[in-house]
Amino acid sequence: MSMRFGTDGVRGRAPEQLSPEFIRRLAFVAASELSGDTMLVGRDPRASGELLRDAVVEGCHAAGVEVRDLGVVPTPAVAWMGKHLGLPGAMLSASHNPWFDNGLKLFSPGGLKLTDAEQDRIQRRLDDGDTPGAGETGSTDVGHLGIDAYVDTVVDSVAGTPFDGIHVALDCAHGAAVATAVTIFERLGAQVSATGIAPTGQNINDGVGSTHTESIIGLVQSCGADVGFAFDGDADRVVGCGRDGSLIDGDRLIAMTALDRRDRGLLPDDTVVITVMTNLGFRRAMAEAGVTIAETGVGDRHVLEALDANGWVLGGEQSGHIIHRDLATTGDGVLSAVQVLDAAVRRSVDVGRWADDVMTSYPQVLENVRLDDRPAGLIEALADDVAAVEAQLGEEGRVLIRESGTEPLVRVMVEAATPDIARAAADHLAAAVVAQSERLR
Repeated sequence: MSMRFGTDGVRGRAPEQLSPEFIRRLAFVAASELSGDTMLVGRDPRASGELLRDAVVEGCHAAGVEVRDLGVVPTPAVAWMGKHLGLPGAMLSASHNPWFDNGLKLFSPGGLKLTDAEQDRIQRRLDDGDTPGAGETGSTDVGHLGIDAYVDTVVDSVAGTPFDGIHVALDCAHGAAVATAVTIFERLGAQVSATGIAPTGQNINDGVGSTHTESIIGLVQSCGADVGFAFDGDADRVVGCGRDGSLIDGDRLIAMTALDRRDRGLLPDDTVVITVMTNLGFRRAMAEAGVTIAETGVGDRHVLEALDANGWVLGGEQSGHIIHRDLATTGDGVLSAVQVLDAAVRRSVDVGRWADDVMTSYPQVLENVRLDDRPAGLIEALADDVAAVEAQLGEEGRVLIRESGTEPLVRVMVEAATPDIARAAADHLAAAVVAQSERLR
């Protein structure tokens, strides 16, 4: 069976599961389906990147499509170049996953994530065994084409050098952010202390980055920084850290940015787009502030679709995928960090204190139930279990159960008034997932 698209492209262990042959086939089909005679290709620094890049090139050439090899660049840089050149793009990255995984994210011409229809067409051709022929060749431009222009755009998203005198700590996760993050913040006037800036191919996300926040917290506290930001492997997400070591997740970053934009008249319809994973505390804070929320399924692709369909400009996920649609076509961790710090500077507030004040998070417990064989109808079969827990929680809690789009997991999320209540409810529902899966087999 062919690998299938998940929440954000395809992802798996490389090269065993995500093999060069599969990537060659996927690139061939994608290049054939997406209009244009040239494909942009970027990658993060993980060890399998060059091997799979070569497979992408072969697949594109087999489809008669030339390649512009961007080298190691952030995912949002590939999207930015796609927008400005009108070209489709491919990014080799497994985001926050460990080094031995890799993946492929695809962009339509103009730097946009694939629509459901585009993704379905590509998936059908993969499932039908569509295979490129052998021996075709094409041209490949090599180099960090346009990365300086992308950096200029992020720097120019704010006026002047607003971070003069501010000490910023950055964790680049030994990933693609090493190509841009330190340069951008230094050009904006910040004093920068950085970690995760020495990629070896096998240390990406290894105890560093947005999913290992102990690293940025430790750096902020050890160097006395005013604020810290940590990125994931391909730099399309970000989390923050206050000077006291307090974590600032994506919900808080979005809340801060939404209020700042609303106050400046830059939030159309006073609306922000979130996903089902967004904390109940965010929802209540926005309601109190008079900001409307629109909810989508998990994945920044769905957030982007809602933004474009309605002319809105701000949305994102708790994980730190944040889209500034008037500034970018996809989530951009470095741009999002720049925007929230600029907002704090203009408001003369400390980022960490503002993050503490902007919302009160409800305790949230996440349980990942591994099921290598997920039976059909499992989520529907859990309806009564979910309803019973929701009745117990009332208005002081929330339940979400969904199948992962990238791993063989069922994700159970519970928010409640106290951590103990949330934990007990999550444990109960995780056990129900196992029981119902066994019943359905």
